[in-house]
Amino acid sequence: MVTASRPLRADAARNREKLLTAAAHLFAERGLDVPLEHIARRAEVSIGTLYKHFPTRDDFVAAIFPERLAALDDIGAKALADPDPWHAFAGYLDDLYALQAEDRGLNDVLARDLPNAPEVVSACHRGAGHAEVLITRAVEAGVLRPDYTIADLATLTRAMAQVIRDSPDGWQRFLSIYVEGLRTQ
Repeated sequence: MVTASRPLRADAARNREKLLTAAAHLFAERGLDVPLEHIARRAEVSIGTLYKHFPTRDDFVAAIFPERLAALDDIGAKALADPDPWHAFAGYLDDLYALQAEDRGLNDVLARDLPNAPEVVSACHRGAGHAEVLITRAVEAGVLRPDYTIADLATLTRAMAQVIRDSPDGWQRFLSIYVEGLRTQ
């Protein structure tokens, strides 16, 4: 028999929100590998309270990032609305990596496989669907190398995550060089 979970007590709900806020800020500043003890300290709760609400790091990821990843839908919709296939493709990449550069945690999420966070995986798959359409449009228009695929974009995303980590202010130059190498016209 499945029982409905009871709502959290007011103090427990406050602690959970403090933990989410602290984790969101620390992940954005320092990436997903921030020690959980630092999150508890920032939230001004004990490590036991943290583990009671979020037994694993994946629980934090699942609670924080689906909402942030909704920006991928916006980026995809904006690019798909652009009638110029090359501009749409290149603009999508620029917007995607600008989003990653703004948030180190999001950068980490997009560069990793996170099978224990199904909502995160789902949001990433939606983003990949937009990208696949943009790639197809650009290839069919003859402006993008005909052998470029979504797998190449996945590799680029992992590579850009590292470039962004190593050079938060220099990623645009790398992307520009890469993208110009893909253009056929």
